[in-house]
Amino acid sequence: MADHPAQGDGAWARLRALTPARIGLARTGASLATLPLLEFKLAHARARDAVREPLDRSHLVADLSGFGLAVRAVASAAGDHQTYLMRPDLGRQLAPDDEVSLKPDAGVYDIAIVIADGLSARAVRMHARPVLSKLLPLLRADGWRIAPLVVVRHGRVAIGDSIATLMGADCAVVLIGERPGLTAPDSMGAYLTWRPRAQTTDADRNCISNIRPAGIGYADAVAKLAYLLTAIRDRRLSGVQLKDESDQLLSRPAG
Repeated sequence: MADHPAQGDGAWARLRALTPARIGLARTGASLATLPLLEFKLAHARARDAVREPLDRSHLVADLSGFGLAVRAVASAAGDHQTYLMRPDLGRQLAPDDEVSLKPDAGVYDIAIVIADGLSARAVRMHARPVLSKLLPLLRADGWRIAPLVVVRHGRVAIGDSIATLMGADCAVVLIGERPGLTAPDSMGAYLTWRPRAQTTDADRNCISNIRPAGIGYADAVAKLAYLLTAIRDRRLSGVQLKDESDQLLSRPAG
């Protein structure tokens, strides 16, 4: 006989409506009941599939080509997906041929935007375009000089440092698929870095995590990005020295 809060129990039902976390799971004795156990295994399988799913660069490049910016497709120094997973250091470096291929795009830019598969190609395939469709008009209206967009296969966050440096951009924004969780195999992160260089560490970056309709929605994510980018440009720094106070603005009543 099952020993658990009933799935229809009012208190647990109200809590479940507020979070996708697994709470009040049905149990049989000391073990999970069959249904929540199967749901857990399904979520785990989806997370593993997301990590293994390859990035369709040509499809993503075509998807991003309507913004009036050139779109470049490159790869990291990790030659295949298994190497990428086993050698994070190679995912932070551009393949030598692609480093050369980006040099003609060098100029004087305020911002370089990089879209990398990370650990969930599905995340950037689903969420990069909706975010950029809202962000790019704001940047243009504010006078930002935007470098060609760069799509990276087998890329880690730090690969945006070398790309921004190659292109002559003051600020790097990396949109990247985050490590899949058991409730979110398609979560995208955005990492912002002022004047990236070889010595840049994660402490020098600002991060907006869990960008997806069921997490931080597109409108809120873009509002945070716009706020942080303005603060980064004005104060000429990023990372732990720059406090993200965008939540106060988002929660402030209109008028």
